[in-house]
Amino acid sequence: MERASVSVAVNERAARVRLMIFDVDGVLTDGRLYFSAAGESSKSFDTLDGQGIKLLTAAGVQIALITGRASQMVTARAQELGIEWVYQGVHDKAVAFAELLSRAHCTAEQCGYMGDDWPDLPVMMKVAFAAAPANAHAEVLARAHWVAHARGGYGAAREVCDLILRAQHSYDTLLSAACGRA
Repeated sequence: MERASVSVAVNERAARVRLMIFDVDGVLTDGRLYFSAAGESSKSFDTLDGQGIKLLTAAGVQIALITGRASQMVTARAQELGIEWVYQGVHDKAVAFAELLSRAHCTAEQCGYMGDDWPDLPVMMKVAFAAAPANAHAEVLARAHWVAHARGGYGAAREVCDLILRAQHSYDTLLSAACGRA
């Protein structure tokens, strides 16, 4: 598959990312919530996105989740992927972001964020690198530095992970190791 060209400015922004933050619903999932008759909910996560997150971690980029909903499924997925910083049930993402910066010992200029809707905008407007899935709300798309070709929950997070890895010159090394040529 041919990669789309990425601007120099976007590559420079992605190269500075030391902490990549993801919204969950609409970014790591397709945004749909399924409820059973008993009121139990479920979500689905894309394994490509998970692998991208693992690769970013292997390259030394910290990962965080900031999401408006609280869910055991998110807790389980974060644990499976080794994500240390997880903020759930967040009503004001800017407040969670400020706390995260302090805990992770990062500045906003060292952060990236991928979001899809208005609650994500306060953080997206502060970070050095703001990304969005293809199906994000129009106001988010207008403010993102970069937009994935894929929709949320269908590989958008993997695209941004690969972009960061390429910008930081880690992609080829990790690919060689995966191919057994390390």
